[in-house]
Amino acid sequence: MDVYARPANNSALKEKPPDSKDENEILPPDHLNGVKMEMDGHLNKEFHQEVFLGKEMEEFEEDSEPRKNRKKLMVIFSKVDINNDKKIGAKEMQRWIMEKTDEHFQEAVEENKMHFRAVDPDGDGHVSWDEYKIKFLASKGFNEKEIAEKIRNNEELKIDEETQEVLDNLKDRWYQADNPPPDLLLNEEEFLSFLHPEHSRGMLKFMVKEIIRDLDQDGDKKLTLSEFISLPVGTVENQQAQDIDDDWVKDRRKEFEEVIDANHDGIVTMEELEEYMDPMNEYNALNEAKQMIAVADENQNHHLELEEILKYSEYFTGSKLMDYARNVHEEF
Repeated sequence: MDVYARPANNSALKEKPPDSKDENEILPPDHLNGVKMEMDGHLNKEFHQEVFLGKEMEEFEEDSEPRKNRKKLMVIFSKVDINNDKKIGAKEMQRWIMEKTDEHFQEAVEENKMHFRAVDPDGDGHVSWDEYKIKFLASKGFNEKEIAEKIRNNEELKIDEETQEVLDNLKDRWYQADNPPPDLLLNEEEFLSFLHPEHSRGMLKFMVKEIIRDLDQDGDKKLTLSEFISLPVGTVENQQAQDIDDDWVKDRRKEFEEVIDANHDGIVTMEELEEYMDPMNEYNALNEAKQMIAVADENQNHHLELEEILKYSEYFTGSKLMDYARNVHEEF
């Protein structure tokens, strides 16, 4: 049985290109840095790099000079190794992951200040749903003045079905971000929760409910393995696509069985998924630290040496470092 997952917000809006500045400023992003799952239920493929590199992630590009990246990685190693014993343990990696996750949090807070100003032009510190709706529709190519006048006069808006569906989803989210007592006005902090649900426990719950709603086939508000690994709607056109689908299922099966299903009963509850999604969960950070160490721990001493991190650089940084063994000795 196919799973009809809702499209990511940006892919659902077709009138403007996805890199539209206006749209990016006011739409909740599908991808949240330092969060294990995307808003549309897909696994975050860059999660390991995000929690290891933090704000420095952009510096590790595929085409950047390997020697420079190697030096950057050596500097990071020395920062993680706080007791200077030339190896990284799980507790050191856990501390580092929490620190890098907080960097992403602070980055979102700073960006939110700019985004809030975009939807609060009068600067009164509050944004109503109608004000946001006008800005959203203007970013979709509608005439802002005409839309504002129609909303003011309670006139019917002629909006295509796809855009209306996105608006309805955004309105649900808006209501959730509106802290009690509800007044349908969001201040800057509430708007941060609207754009970044990882910053609010209540919004994190809402995000989890939406993901389960999209993947849950029998309506029991829980996920079985078969529901979690079911492929989105689409036909496999060639062997390459089949291989991608096979990898997608394999990755999701591994994540479900080894990480998300905490009590290994074959069922993922809302509570389990919420704990899994919470980026500031210290227990998750420790498990992630152990998992990251295990990937590159060739000598099986439950620690990471510099040579091991350099050898598995693609896992940690997304960038391959050639001739790591020869060069690491050159650097020293």
